[in-house]
Amino acid sequence: MALPLLAYLAGLLTILSPCILPVLPFVFSRVGHSFVSSTLPLLAGMVLTFAAMASLAVLGGGWVVQAHQWGRMAALALLALFGLALLCPALADRLGRPLVSLGAVVSRRSDRAQRRGEAIAASALLGVAVGLLWAPCAGPILGLILTGAALRGGNTGTALLLLAYGLGAATSLAVALLAGGRLASTLRRSLGAGVWLRRGLGAAVLAAVGVSALGLEQTSFAGWALADTNRLEQALLTRVPPPEAANQSAPAMSRLPVLGTLPPFPKGATWLNSPPLSRDQLWGKVVLVDIWTYSCINCLRTLPHVRAWASKYKDHGLVVIGVHSPEFAFERDLGNVRAAVRKLGLTYPVVIDNNFAIWKSFNNRYWPAFYFIDSQGRIRHSHFGEGAYDTSERTIQELLREAGQKNVPTGLVRP
Repeated sequence: MALPLLAYLAGLLTILSPCILPVLPFVFSRVGHSFVSSTLPLLAGMVLTFAAMASLAVLGGGWVVQAHQWGRMAALALLALFGLALLCPALADRLGRPLVSLGAVVSRRSDRAQRRGEAIAASALLGVAVGLLWAPCAGPILGLILTGAALRGGNTGTALLLLAYGLGAATSLAVALLAGGRLASTLRRSLGAGVWLRRGLGAAVLAAVGVSALGLEQTSFAGWALADTNRLEQALLTRVPPPEAANQSAPAMSRLPVLGTLPPFPKGATWLNSPPLSRDQLWGKVVLVDIWTYSCINCLRTLPHVRAWASKYKDHGLVVIGVHSPEFAFERDLGNVRAAVRKLGLTYPVVIDNNFAIWKSFNNRYWPAFYFIDSQGRIRHSHFGEGAYDTSERTIQELLREAGQKNVPTGLVRP
């Protein structure tokens, strides 16, 4: 029972992470409405949809990717209409008329019961739309769940863990929403404040839709956080370690021990920014393998350092290779990855690892993960997650000197 509890606690912490910011306008648009008939259905729809889509993503089939892409587009359209309705009450009335008429035809309940049922259905539908768009930050605990699912395939256990994570996120959002409801009630007592509050929420919803439609939700909020949730989750894992978390700590750097050898890259894999590379081609070079994915905020925060190292040490024998291993279904789409690589300014080779072949060959567990390989193809150091940038750069410098490179820069980059 330890891992479900950890998943729930990690979900609670999402309220402190930047990945929750695009979701907040949709959730807080329910401020002032009935908690039972409006807030709970929205959160339930969000949690169940997230758990279902994240569970399906590990199947890896092309139909899953396409279904998720179409679902996201439909969700964006629905939420855009919702934002416009908040801005324009007349539009809200027009959009609501078909539902009212349908309810009158198919039901003989009282008007009050009909309105309650329609409110629940509408809120649940909004929750489904939000769940299709939400891509939470994969900290150590969610990363553990997703990677376990990717390696072993989807199963009931994975779905339940994702559901526990979503319930944790819903709990923290519900608490924040209840607190916000009191503030909204106070504002509504002021003349005209309710109208402006509604319009402000409508504008925020439309802004969130625009950010999501442009795929900017992760890069826009990468620098925002109320707390170091990664460190908090790591502390939880240390106190209550699940079986899958064993032997995942990074080895000590002293004397750069040999940790293994660089595994071969799969034949037929798609490469960006480079023709396919082999171990033979990399012999004599120092190689940094960065396992990442483009919607992972922790990965995005490391990229300025990786770009800087690739540029600074390229002429001194360093080859940086990005291994793109997806967390969610939409990250398996090659067009999305190409656009992300271009937008993020990555010019070094990136290999697509949709089936986690490279991930498995490194016995990896985290996003992001760095593996430092010397000129003889031996893995000499690894680092998981953010931080330790000075240590990583000094490792690169040491391996370059070991390879016989002269005039290796000794300073450290500060992106």
